[in-house]
Order: sequence, then C-alpha cells, then structure tokens
Amino acid sequence: MSPTLDQMREAQRALEARLFSGLPGDIDVSFEFFPPKTEKMAETLWSSVKTLEPLDPRFVSVTYGAGGSTRERTHDAVRRIVAETGIPAAAHLTCVQATREEVDEVARQYWEEGVRHIVALRGDAPDAEAGYAPHPGGYENAADLIAGLKKIADFEISVAAYPEMHPDSPDRQADLDNLKRKFDAGATRAITQFFFEPECFFDFRDKAAAAGIDGEIVPGIMPVMSFAAVQKMSGLCGTAIPDWMEGLFDGLDERPEARQLVSATIAAEMCRRLYAGGVRQFHFYTLNRAELSYAICHMLGLRPKA
Repeated sequence: MSPTLDQMREAQRALEARLFSGLPGDIDVSFEFFPPKTEKMAETLWSSVKTLEPLDPRFVSVTYGAGGSTRERTHDAVRRIVAETGIPAAAHLTCVQATREEVDEVARQYWEEGVRHIVALRGDAPDAEAGYAPHPGGYENAADLIAGLKKIADFEISVAAYPEMHPDSPDRQADLDNLKRKFDAGATRAITQFFFEPECFFDFRDKAAAAGIDGEIVPGIMPVMSFAAVQKMSGLCGTAIPDWMEGLFDGLDERPEARQLVSATIAAEMCRRLYAGGVRQFHFYTLNRAELSYAICHMLGLRPKA
C-alpha cells in the first residue's frame, strides 16, 4: 500500500527534526503499572513510582486482572499512590465476571477514597477460547460501563483504543464505531494499545478524526523488556511486530543491559517521530520498571520538577 500524502509529510517532518537536542520538554506523560504479587514485587513497583514521580506525570494507572482477579491488589496499589504521593492515580475497572451492583460498589469506594480517574475497559474473557460474554446482570461493554460510572460520580475516564483493531472487532469501521460510542458515553481520552511504527498511530489518528472522533487519543508506548514477552503479548492483542525488530534483539537474551539500550533507542526514536508529527501526550507501559521510560522522557526533553 502506497503512503498517503499526510504520512509522507509526517515522515518528512520526522527526518528534518533534530535528534532530540533542544527539545523543550513540552510533553505530558502518564505511566501504567500492574499490581504486585509479592513483597519483593511491591518494592520494585514502589521504587518505580518514586523514580517517575519527579517527572510530574498527569496520572499513573494500575491494571486490573482478567475477571477481577487482582481487584484487591489493584485497590491497595492505587490507595497507596493516592495516600503517599502527589500523583493522581487511575484505577482500571472492567465489566468481566461482575454484576452492575458489584462494579458500582467498587467505583463508589474509589471515589470515597479520593480516586477521581478510572480506566474503563470491557476486559478480557477469563477463558480466551470461549470468548467474551457479558455477565448476567453486568455491564455489556465499555461504553455501557462508562455510562454507569458517570451516573455514580463525575469521574475522569480513560478508555482503550486499538490502532491495529481489537481482535474481537469484525472490521476497522466497527472498531472505530465502538471507540466513538465510548467517547459519546463520557470518556475523557483514549489510550492506544502499544504499536511499533509511528505511521500506525498517525494513520489511526486520521481515521478516528474521519469517523467523527475528536477526543484526545494518546499513544501507548511499550519499551521492550523481553522480545519473547512482546511476541506473546502482540499475538494476544493483534499488534504487528516489524520484521526489522526481531533482528535487533537477536542474540541479546543473555545480555539484559545491552537489550535495555536497544529497547530505549527504538522506543525513543519512535517517540521522537511521534513528537515531530505533533504528539505531545505519551502513555508508557512500564511493566513496573522505571528506567526505560525515564530515559525516553529525558530524551524528549522532560526534566524533574522541583
């Protein structure tokens, strides 16, 4: 498929932009964590939160396991971030395996504890082979969940978007229609699934605008901690891995420091090209490790706040 005129212009701006030097740091960032399973993992999470806190993120979010399997751990992590940092915390919340009343009660508890931001998701089916089915008496999908949350309180709500289409969507237009329903229900912004080519995001942004979506769409950035893990996650969520990428990580399985340098280089260059294309908001999937995300933010000109 030939590149569009807009894509060619984006690429030209990226090529002409200076290599990081002099970037003013006029970006907004947010970070995603997952709830820890052990005390050691909790220490790693908290160290990462404290490392990234000086970058003054708009918010940090904490994920929610399939079927609500991490509900209490998610709640504990969010509660601690609210209590012990100055960072706004967002709690992930899904529709899976819960009635409306159960989900509403979780949301009310978050609001009472000072959490004003929810990442509202349909959620994944506990049994992937069986596929997703709404819980009897539960919210049907993310748009339905958003409408319910808005009746409880005036939450800020982030939702998911899929530049390469959600695996359950029948086609691209149906996927965009679903995203629009989420904005129409009250979503504040959409955060994309991770991707590895900036053109993927620019193309999605253009298609969303053409579909009448004018809400904020933030690219989700996944620095590669493990290429094998990324291959597995990409297979589950439908993200394409470029042919060139495997070659760059080949031979680095036993060299984690070198792998980290390669990962930072790839992610930072993609962010630079996104920046050159007008992107000023970035959401980092940290996998509870701070250094890669911190380094990329640094190269984009962001510095710790006093």
